[in-house]
Amino acid sequence: MKLSEVTLSHHYADLGDAFGRQIAPTPFAHPHLIDINPVVIQLLGINSAEASNPDWAKLGCGAKLFNGSRPFAMKYTGHQFGVYNPDLGDGRALLLGEIEKAGRRWELHLKGAGQTPYSRFGDGRAVLRSTIREYLAGEALNGLGIRSTRALSIVGSDEPVTREHIERGAMLIRVAESHVRFGHFEYLFYTKQLQAQQQLIGDICRRFLPGTHGLSAGEQAEAMLRFTTQRSAELVAGWQAEGFAHGVLNTDNMSIIGDTFDYGPYAFLDDYDPTFICNHSDHTGRYAFEQQPGVVLWNLNALAHALSGFVSVEALRDCLEQFQPQVSHAYAERMRAKLGLAVEEEGDQALCAELLQLLQQSQADYARFFRALAHYRGERPAQALRECIATAQQDALEHWLEHYDRRLAREHSDFRARNRTMLATNPKYILRNYLAQKVIEAAEGGDYQPLRTLRQLLQTPFDEHPQHETWACAPPESGKRIPLSCSS
Repeated sequence: MKLSEVTLSHHYADLGDAFGRQIAPTPFAHPHLIDINPVVIQLLGINSAEASNPDWAKLGCGAKLFNGSRPFAMKYTGHQFGVYNPDLGDGRALLLGEIEKAGRRWELHLKGAGQTPYSRFGDGRAVLRSTIREYLAGEALNGLGIRSTRALSIVGSDEPVTREHIERGAMLIRVAESHVRFGHFEYLFYTKQLQAQQQLIGDICRRFLPGTHGLSAGEQAEAMLRFTTQRSAELVAGWQAEGFAHGVLNTDNMSIIGDTFDYGPYAFLDDYDPTFICNHSDHTGRYAFEQQPGVVLWNLNALAHALSGFVSVEALRDCLEQFQPQVSHAYAERMRAKLGLAVEEEGDQALCAELLQLLQQSQADYARFFRALAHYRGERPAQALRECIATAQQDALEHWLEHYDRRLAREHSDFRARNRTMLATNPKYILRNYLAQKVIEAAEGGDYQPLRTLRQLLQTPFDEHPQHETWACAPPESGKRIPLSCSS
């Protein structure tokens, strides 16, 4: 499909005025294309040759609209840091419409498009820094096999935008199968628009739960909550296994289909620290790394309450009680894969917990340790692993390796097969904050090649890419714990 042939539909906007407002974007006067994501172009069914089309700069900032586009600001609310806020909505983003490809519907969402009825006191803009971070984060999570929204393009400008200091405005076209949040259901519940809420439940079920066709509104609402609970459990298990901290898990930042959504002050762990807080505005540690499963459950409780007009308390409670076992199961599966274990044993949880305690006490680099473990074949000394562990913890490492060796022996583990599996499970390249900062600083200076290089590495994070070894290095001390705010 040529770019000129792309025509958008509007299933969500057509639901009605209860769900938002149609509004035109505020384009940049002098836009320029910074990057276009060839993988997402292919996902949408657009010819790869169209990546060089000069129209992307205008399309990516709203100066030109896709055929049929009717930009729409979505209305929702949500709990922010545990407090309900009724004044939320798409304050700087517009749903441009949807593309249908191979039976799937992809929504295009323009972020940084200017003020909407829900902007409150904001300027409706995004800056290059935060736009690059979201662009890369979607590729990083997707590359690791964790569900996430993605982005099609970044467009820059010379428009000044004030955050902590004066920066340049940028826009991003975000791509997702659905932009519906927990907060959409909270908004309709707290404003007593239950008919509209039933309409939205039915729309989600038609798209993602076709087996619910013909069921009552209550049965559909319960099925949707079970679906969202399962997806959310798998999502947070992936975050915990891969060392990803979201940073601001408000209910308005939670996707009803279980995508990682609305990137702000996120971070991947460098040194393993379960108490890590990546958002410098999170003074109580509500969204610390180790708190994420509990916070996601809290958010699911808020969603369940918003569905209480349709689902009984007993059914809601039963749905939510499934969450912890689902998280534990999904997390155990991921960690066995990271450890190269082909079969499940009763003591695997203890083996994993012992390792994580060792990594925490040693302040070991999380990703680099697991990548080194993929090459371990029982040698002594295990030099590559010892180099990841502090001197004071070397004996503890030997003790753990003895347990690990016995565990591998019990399943007659073959090194070559295990090595292949672990190298395809433990990434060499992750989106460390110091790398993101390096890319941002280059882009702010007009050099976009580092952005493209890192994007490509994150799309194939398990491959060796020997020509890019420096991108796999552990950060310097100055590159750890870079302060991040919600404007990140």
